[in-house]
Amino acid sequence: MKFILYLILFFVLSCLSACRNDYNFEPSSGSDLRFSRDTVYLDTIFSNIGSSTYTLKVYNKTNNDIKIPSLKLGKGENSNFRLMVDGISGKVFNNVELLAKDSMYIFVETTVDIHALTNENEFIYTDQIQFTSGSKSQNVELVTLVKDAVFLYPQKFADGSKETLPLNGDEIEGFYLDENDPINGNELVWTNTKPYVIYGYAAVPPNKTLEVKPGAQIHFHDNSGLLVANNGNINVTGTIENPIVFQGDRLEPVFENVPGQWGAIWLTVGSKGNFENAIIKNATVGLLVNKNQSTVNLHNLQVYNASDFGILGRAADLYGTNVVTNNCGQAALACTFGGSYHFIQSTFGNYWNKPNQTSVVIDDYDGTSEFAIQKALFQNCIIYGSSSESLIMNMKGNQNNFNIKFENSLIKFVDYSNQVFGRFPYDFNNTAYFSNCLIARTSTQFRPYFKNPNKNEMMITDKATDLIGIGNVNFAQQVPFDILGKSRIPNPDLGAYQNISETQE
Repeated sequence: MKFILYLILFFVLSCLSACRNDYNFEPSSGSDLRFSRDTVYLDTIFSNIGSSTYTLKVYNKTNNDIKIPSLKLGKGENSNFRLMVDGISGKVFNNVELLAKDSMYIFVETTVDIHALTNENEFIYTDQIQFTSGSKSQNVELVTLVKDAVFLYPQKFADGSKETLPLNGDEIEGFYLDENDPINGNELVWTNTKPYVIYGYAAVPPNKTLEVKPGAQIHFHDNSGLLVANNGNINVTGTIENPIVFQGDRLEPVFENVPGQWGAIWLTVGSKGNFENAIIKNATVGLLVNKNQSTVNLHNLQVYNASDFGILGRAADLYGTNVVTNNCGQAALACTFGGSYHFIQSTFGNYWNKPNQTSVVIDDYDGTSEFAIQKALFQNCIIYGSSSESLIMNMKGNQNNFNIKFENSLIKFVDYSNQVFGRFPYDFNNTAYFSNCLIARTSTQFRPYFKNPNKNEMMITDKATDLIGIGNVNFAQQVPFDILGKSRIPNPDLGAYQNISETQE
């Protein structure tokens, strides 16, 4: 027994003696480090808004344990970059140890006040991480683009609370836009001079109009959005060459098409609005219109990547031409609680990658006259997507008051078991409701061959021969040019785009 104990003790001592009790670190030679990249490009940031965190991996390729005498930012403590090395934040580090054949991560962030550096609205800010040993140095460059912006946010009070807006008997964090703001001047005119970054809900006051000019770029923070109050008005007038873009405030490429980054553009009861040549993307609800005061006109409007609804009408009055949607969690277009809706030459696509979504929903709530659909008219439109049924109609009212009609339109409705196909309201052979329509009953029939739905490129290609030149010219004459400005007369295609070549870039 003692022999076995001695043997175990000998084995343990041998292992311990084989292990190193301490490391003999040699100073770095100034050339023995390797890096995962020689330049770290931090994506575009807004002035005074912190960046995401970026990583640099540093490798010791030698067989020696080394000590880096100096690891620092080139501009030292005055740099607008920040580092984290071995879990410690700072800008200057001394005697950083790195084992043989080992590596470490350096995390990089930045916040830049553009006004402290330049009078320009856009500025490239640079620095470098310097790994120095004696007279030798290895450097990794740091580069970021900084944009100036107009920041709009609710006032913060002495007790720590923030300005709020009344909404449906409740309050939300937000503020009214002011045409005589002491800092921003007229907040009811948005131009393309600088981007706008909004925190909370910015609201157009009653009896005021927000004018959004061509090329304006509007960015919303998380849980933020835009409200139009009762009797307020929003007039969004972009051009084909200079569209207006509403999106989130994360500028990194990875967030380019991430749904649900901000709230909604919300036209409340009694408001007015016009949207022309605009893109709304990455919201929870792109455009929410409650029982509005007068018809809201939508022309050349694109709505993408909404986590719930692209366009949500609640007893609304909408008139849309060249409207395009895609990638919406519940529905691309929802006509709910009744209302009046008329769309010409529009493409309601939806390729959301999860089930239980559709392209168009129409409902009259409980079927009472208060919530009756006054009109739902679709002409020369495409209603299509990745779901089996791209059109859902929840109608509880009297069939004699069914004021819905589709003319010269494509509708995808795959109902293999014929559970509802041919029955009200899906009686596609009833010309009172469906006139000269193409009903895609399989995933290949009348396929529109969109260029690339994954990138929200919803142009039909010349492979979609069933859709080319079959639009009603009388409808097309009301919208003679497609969303890109291409003439659709005399041979209009279905949807918002005239067809392009399958290989066209």
